[in-house]
Amino acid sequence: MSELHVVATLTAKPGTETDVAAALRTLATATRGESGCIAYDLFESASASGTFVTVERWKDQSDLDAHMKSPHVTEALASQSDNLADVTVHPLTSVD
Repeated sequence: MSELHVVATLTAKPGTETDVAAALRTLATATRGESGCIAYDLFESASASGTFVTVERWKDQSDLDAHMKSPHVTEALASQSDNLADVTVHPLTSVD
């Protein structure tokens, strides 16, 4: 089975970017230690301030499923629920 690639976008409400970034940095650090996580990189869009993007690689779908249910994901999303305008997770499939 091939690796699972995922891109997630999280858009902070205006004025909350610093808080969202801090929570996402904490989340990224915890996620990198998870079983099945091959790579987890966090970025902020250079063209849309306050839009954060994770670029992720997982061993398989079950590892991503476990990640989405992990305490650090639950905590990050709950603590920032009032600060996030949008969260979208994109599991990717290859087209070539």
